[in-house]
Amino acid sequence: MVKPLNNHNQMFSLIQNETIKMIKKKRFYVVLLVLLVLVPIFAYAQMKQAEDKRETYGTDWRREVQQAITDNQNSLGSDRVPEEWKKYRQIYIQQMKYYLEHDVNPAQPGGVSFTREFLDNASTLFIPLLIMCIGSDIVSSERTAGTVKMLLTRPVRRWKVLLSKLITLLMFVSLIVLSSFVICYLISGIFFGYKGFAFPVFTGFQLHGAEVDMSSVHAVSQWKYLLMQAGLIWFVGITVAVLSFMVSVLVRSTAASIVIMMAALIAGNILSNMAASWTSAKYLFMVNLGLTNYLAGTPAPIEGMNLGFSLAVLAVWAAASLFVSFLVFTKQDILN
Repeated sequence: MVKPLNNHNQMFSLIQNETIKMIKKKRFYVVLLVLLVLVPIFAYAQMKQAEDKRETYGTDWRREVQQAITDNQNSLGSDRVPEEWKKYRQIYIQQMKYYLEHDVNPAQPGGVSFTREFLDNASTLFIPLLIMCIGSDIVSSERTAGTVKMLLTRPVRRWKVLLSKLITLLMFVSLIVLSSFVICYLISGIFFGYKGFAFPVFTGFQLHGAEVDMSSVHAVSQWKYLLMQAGLIWFVGITVAVLSFMVSVLVRSTAASIVIMMAALIAGNILSNMAASWTSAKYLFMVNLGLTNYLAGTPAPIEGMNLGFSLAVLAVWAAASLFVSFLVFTKQDILN
């Protein structure tokens, strides 16, 4: 007589099964392919830009930074520049002056610097879209294919089935974030070299309107900055994954679940640039995805937002999504 699996073995078996299904879908391989194709393009574009600046300024990075400060100062008197943009430029000017005063090149070329800048820009839309691709159909695809009926007729409680899918999804989110860092560094290193982990980066800029409080600013090595950046991007990725997970539970169609999450992420990117006067928008999850901007001292899209606030908003959205997902999946008549 075959003994029934205990709880731990049963959960391990479910996770193993979900991992195999995820690999067979080949979505993760598509994500890796996208990174392998796009990162070299971005790195090459950055290299050409660096070459143009070298032709203009030579190796004198201080002259380049001073020129950037002068150009931004001149634009502040223009009526054609919106007031919101002027605020951003005033902050940029103060930050660049700080780098000059401490004799640190803010755009030191190197694979590590490129990785840091690329992931700062990719954390609000590019990486969430990659994560959405694997998370938005993890449940809805079972319904579309009709395999959910076979899955739920097994002697396993529904919440365990859903939990195994969630754990598998979080594992692949971690792999995507790690792969983004590794691929970006390895490829950009071909163009810029692999040095720069010990190079200093300033963090701790406190923004008050158009003024920058420098009292908490301190230098950290780029490897420490990358670790902090990775943690914040991972947190964003987990939140997006859990929200995609909920949509996949609520919506039967795979195509519809993907479109819903894609529209939400793109709308959030647009709102971040346009919703400065709509203060209530700061409670939307997609406006709070730019966690790495707080490290860099970039102004928040809406007044009153800070790192703690954005982390709390994302945590609440993630917790609510998990609650809804498990409630619906365990109670809903999915077999019909």
